[in-house]
Amino acid sequence: MEKLVLELAGLDCPNCAEKINQRVSRLAEVSESNLDFINKKLVVTATSRNILSEIKSIVKDLEPNVEVKPFVRKSHAGESKNRTRDIIEIAVSLVLFIASFMIGSRVPEVVISLLAFFIAGYGVIISAVRNLIKGEAFDETLLMTIASVGALCIGDVREGAAVMIFFRVGELFQDIAVERSRKSITSLLTLKSDTVKVRVGRDIKEIETEKVRVGDVMVVRAGERVPIDGVVVSGNTSFDVSALTGEAVPVGAVEGSEVLSGSVNLTSVVEIKATKVYCDSTIAKILEMVENASEKKAEAEKFITKFARVYTPLVVAAAVLLVLIPSILTGFSQFITWLYRGLLFLVISCPCALVISVPLSFFAGIGGASKKGILIKGAKNIESLSRLKSIAFDKTGTLTEGKFRVTDIISGDDKDEEYILKIAAYAESMSTHPIAQSIVEKYCKPIDPSVLSDVVETAGSGVKAKINGQEVLCGTKKLLEQNSVKVEYEYESSTCVYIALNGRYIGSVLLGDSIKKDSKSAVEKLKSKGISSTLLTGDKKYTAEKTAKELGIENVYSELLPADKVAKIEELISSKSNRNVGFVGDGINDAPVIARSDVGFAMGGLGSDIAIEAADVVLMNDDPMSIPIAVSISQKTMKIVKENIAFAICVKLLIMILGAVGIADMWEAVFADVGVSVIAILNSLRAMFIKR
Repeated sequence: MEKLVLELAGLDCPNCAEKINQRVSRLAEVSESNLDFINKKLVVTATSRNILSEIKSIVKDLEPNVEVKPFVRKSHAGESKNRTRDIIEIAVSLVLFIASFMIGSRVPEVVISLLAFFIAGYGVIISAVRNLIKGEAFDETLLMTIASVGALCIGDVREGAAVMIFFRVGELFQDIAVERSRKSITSLLTLKSDTVKVRVGRDIKEIETEKVRVGDVMVVRAGERVPIDGVVVSGNTSFDVSALTGEAVPVGAVEGSEVLSGSVNLTSVVEIKATKVYCDSTIAKILEMVENASEKKAEAEKFITKFARVYTPLVVAAAVLLVLIPSILTGFSQFITWLYRGLLFLVISCPCALVISVPLSFFAGIGGASKKGILIKGAKNIESLSRLKSIAFDKTGTLTEGKFRVTDIISGDDKDEEYILKIAAYAESMSTHPIAQSIVEKYCKPIDPSVLSDVVETAGSGVKAKINGQEVLCGTKKLLEQNSVKVEYEYESSTCVYIALNGRYIGSVLLGDSIKKDSKSAVEKLKSKGISSTLLTGDKKYTAEKTAKELGIENVYSELLPADKVAKIEELISSKSNRNVGFVGDGINDAPVIARSDVGFAMGGLGSDIAIEAADVVLMNDDPMSIPIAVSISQKTMKIVKENIAFAICVKLLIMILGAVGIADMWEAVFADVGVSVIAILNSLRAMFIKR
């Protein structure tokens, strides 16, 4: 299968976008087609890339002014569309329309109203005729053309002009609203640096960011963004990471400090050694998530798409029947009256309010969350988040700082504490686990890797290795016992690493970890929303229960291996009381359970790349309080979506009924179309400004 990612430059009609998507999806070679109107991006999965010419032909048929080209990530927030001509035409037609009310004579009034109609509507009429010729009967331009021209024909010239003018006003407003929403999220694209200064010997060369390799030393001056993740090797400064995490407080950095791409250097020049290539860097992953955010459509979006396909033809059929049946039954003397009412149906039937406001609501919600350092991968995950009933937490690095420190060294043999620490540090030196790194940090001496051999790390248990030919076990009590090493001591007051040398227990290293300042508040906030919390950890029972008690978590499962965590999540999911279950983790070991849960959260700053890849929601600030914030944003977004659907359908149906019985006129019909669209779009934009 081939995947085509295309940009439909100049696409500004949501109804036309849906028609393009439908026509493309019906191509024999296409297995899946998804058109993201907000980003003007068409993603097609097909058996061959040779269908590009067919796609271009479809787009040209439906939207001749739209250009199909390869989708290219832009390093700017998007250019504003030039709307000068639209604004001038609308302004002139409005002035003429208002002037028609000030003239007492019928003939000048009609002439001025007709002039206002043609200035506002000539483009709409041309588009309607073109689409009709190509067989696209149920297009909003055709509906508006029939309704307004029909009004002219029955003598309601001013009302015909009003239909066209306010339709153009609504289209303009919709266009502006979509662009504003797009900019709210694509502003993240400015985080990418197109070029980077790299030190080559004594010289500094500027190269493309994609050409930087691991180990290259980048020179970042004050005011510049860090292009690729790395470690400071020279200088000290502070970085603004607000674009990544939502936190306004600058972060200090000295030699040895890790720095994420997208951070802004605030004070002085630093040299940073690249630890990743661009495509693996934090900023590249963020941009990928942002660009793909609208691809995972929510059920509400799918419903509206299906609804619009059925709704508009039904209303058009109803309009025709409303004109013909009463005219036949009562005689054609009342034909003009029923024709007018039928025209009202056509104006009201335009589904733009729903077609644009629903995806716009989701997009605005995703944009609002991104400003707070919360990256939600698609509208589908907003729906799942809003229905969250239970959430399980990993402990280390998620609810706790994940920065263990050695608190004590216990000798269980004749070996002194320094020797025990040395053996533990050598054995753990190849591991990336926070406990292992803390032991190595405590040892604080160079480690000679040549004396190490046969190093085997078992997830959730510990390390087995040989040091100068001597067999060392370093890990849990269970690990030692599985290797026939008897351990008489057990330390439950803190995290304990047991050490055995040549089959004999020689001592233990005790470590402590501190709870993050917002962990308890996050658990309490979730509880207030009716979401229960569970702790799933590989730590010992005593440590796990102590942490859970401090945080107010009632359900605790300890000493779990990664497979055990997956099993526990499946138990929670299968429980009738837990309809949607989330999991929050940060390590490589958490990736399977993150992927298995209904909503997977990954700690983006400290979390592993694998965990971030598997997650549905990435918390860039590593703050547990972001979880209830994400839930609040999703719930508010879903509320806005439901408000828009209910409001648009109810108003349209009400005015249809009123129009059918002769109570509503063309002005109410215009409100049911343009007014409802404007109100729904304004309501959608509220999702960008949800507070914590």
